[in-house]
Amino acid sequence: MSEDNPFPHSDSVLSALERRRLRFRKIPIRVILPNLVTLLALAMGLTAIRYAVEGKFETSVLAVIAAAVLDGLDGRLARALKGATRFGAELDSLADFVDFGVAPSLLLYFWALHNIQSFGWFATLAFAIAAALRLARFNVMADDPARPAWQSGFFVGMPSPAGAVTVLLPLYLHLSVLELPASRGLALVVVIYELAIAALMASRIPHFSGKRLPRLEREQIIPLLFVAGAALVLLATYPMEMLAALSLAYLASIPFGVRRYSLLAREEAAKVAAQPPSGS
Repeated sequence: MSEDNPFPHSDSVLSALERRRLRFRKIPIRVILPNLVTLLALAMGLTAIRYAVEGKFETSVLAVIAAAVLDGLDGRLARALKGATRFGAELDSLADFVDFGVAPSLLLYFWALHNIQSFGWFATLAFAIAAALRLARFNVMADDPARPAWQSGFFVGMPSPAGAVTVLLPLYLHLSVLELPASRGLALVVVIYELAIAALMASRIPHFSGKRLPRLEREQIIPLLFVAGAALVLLATYPMEMLAALSLAYLASIPFGVRRYSLLAREEAAKVAAQPPSGS
């Protein structure tokens, strides 16, 4: 028997009790809520796949859009409630792959790409793989402490939610007043378009992130609210036409994002070059 501890079994009992206490400790609701939103987004992505299999493409599109909206909410909710966790980040990444990599590519396949069989399936796989690579790179770059602060205003490559929304542009046009037919010729165009969006996602082309919005003057608030309200009314009334317009507007913004990124990179390089050497 040890002189320091006359009860040698007490330490093991206490450590077991401590492990049990940690295992069953209470988790605050502020940590749970963002994960519930993420799971709801995952449910929307899986629901989109179900309706795509059943041929209900408009409902499937709306489920993908709902998943994108919820994906934008869960991160902001976690930051607002100070409930961001490593578990939540991993769950969000896995849900994003299903919602924005698998669901939209299968939706396009069941709608039109199955008409060209293997080539259509190749585009489906390429888009899903590009989404996985994009999400993996995002997770790695998020942990980079050496990244300049100004780069937080940009995404490296097209973000997966934007890729999921924009890749469905041909389907929006099919479901809109244009009523594009899902023919074999259109399927070939959709394949090329889907591969182009996949390339943008896997590329290092910078895109605006929207995280750094300019401050508005007081007199600009009312007009902005009016425009936002009108856009929501149009989106509710003409959802496919508005989604097509928003997708085209986002694609048109890419060159401006590249130009802005290059300008800031040159300014950063000029500041570094102007600094005196550390040894002087």
